[in-house]
Amino acid sequence: MSIWPSINDIAKDVKSGKTTALEQVEKSLKQIADKDADFNSVLWLCEERAKQRANEIDQKVNNGEEPGRLAGVPFIAKDNYLVFGAQTTAASNMLKGFEAPYQSTAIEKLEAEGAICVAKANLDAFAHGGSTENSDFGVTKNPHDKTRVAGGSSGGSAAAVALDLAPFAMGSDTGGSIRQPASFCGIVGYKPTYGLVSRSGVVAMASSTDVLGPLTRSVEDSALLLDVVSGKDSLDGTTIDRDEKSYLDFDEDSVKGKKIGIIKEYFGEGVDEGVESSVREAIKKLEDAGAKVEEISLPSLPLALAVYYVVVPAELSSNLSRHDGQRYQYSALGSNSLDESYENSRTQGFGMEAKRRIMIGTHVLSSGYYDAYYKKAQTVRTKLINEFKQAFEEYDFLVGPVIPTVAFKIGELNQHPLSMYLQDIMTVAVSLAGLPAVSLPCGESEGMPVGLQIIAGQKKDRQLLSISKVFEEIN
Repeated sequence: MSIWPSINDIAKDVKSGKTTALEQVEKSLKQIADKDADFNSVLWLCEERAKQRANEIDQKVNNGEEPGRLAGVPFIAKDNYLVFGAQTTAASNMLKGFEAPYQSTAIEKLEAEGAICVAKANLDAFAHGGSTENSDFGVTKNPHDKTRVAGGSSGGSAAAVALDLAPFAMGSDTGGSIRQPASFCGIVGYKPTYGLVSRSGVVAMASSTDVLGPLTRSVEDSALLLDVVSGKDSLDGTTIDRDEKSYLDFDEDSVKGKKIGIIKEYFGEGVDEGVESSVREAIKKLEDAGAKVEEISLPSLPLALAVYYVVVPAELSSNLSRHDGQRYQYSALGSNSLDESYENSRTQGFGMEAKRRIMIGTHVLSSGYYDAYYKKAQTVRTKLINEFKQAFEEYDFLVGPVIPTVAFKIGELNQHPLSMYLQDIMTVAVSLAGLPAVSLPCGESEGMPVGLQIIAGQKKDRQLLSISKVFEEIN
């Protein structure tokens, strides 16, 4: 049982004077101080600015002014979001000490409604990974078992919510980085349709699949937050119009009569028995609630991982080229030329995983290899997108596990990059196709949480949240 009421209830209590924004911020900071030393989910505190903002909100309440829909609600932002009041490092030594010159659009929107960022969460450096073991500031441990990972790359954000450090956290999902840690930590992780939330002011990984979203304890909290952060932004040309209705306007008949496709390729070899049985039980509950359930095959799905690990490193190597040791943050001392400064700064500043992905990405974009790798990957990506489109002409939703296993042991896979990449096998296709998807707690295996993944067609976020809400109630 969480110590936090719903986000809506916290804001109501602040507005009514039952509690104050400052009390909520201090409660969150105390939770971090008392609980996080063993888990390392938080990297930096925004304590001074958070208390200042809390006092401003309390003043508004006292003056009878409208403090916003999220009045006084503390939250934690993944450390790739530009936020005032603490450094933004993306968990990399390359950016250690970097002070944001402006805030991300998503943070600005949350603050405009009265939410208060109290801390920055740990992640795999530059969001490269699925375990937070690639963080330059130490691994985040799983709240259910300290010997296991919390997932990644939004592992700190997921663990912070599971540990009750704040009512919600913000993460980013490039190939599963919200859904996978949500599954590992037993919370709700929502990945919106690509472009629904502005990426402005968030350290870029892969620009054609990066999506921002919330990690929460309930579907209703996720819907409320999506209501606040979604919509077009002049600072991000890839943003799209949001649903005309509120995302809290749940469809009453979101399950009954709906056609759900069980993705055949997500139940093959390598899926833990306990994970499969938990997910199949969850699907049975949706069927019992009136959904029409049947198996579906998407033939190109087995190729999605290979496509992802060509397309994403290519975009990533381009995005990381700005970190050259000249413009901001880490710069190697003692270099005798500009080329030497570039080389030394990047050699010393970037971690092993960033270097690995930069080299892969630069290779697949290089002369003589572009057609063989990158162009071919984009062709298969289009085929994958078309298969999803065809599936959603017949089905309302697709379902399967989020990941083949429960949270693995710390150190178990970090010496085996390919084994680590294989963990993304059930999440990357959704990202490549720009679809909305959610991880919902649906059971346990080996005493660890298991997540059900529900996927919807592009821009069907409200419908996806609606069926998620029903599942939450019947689970």
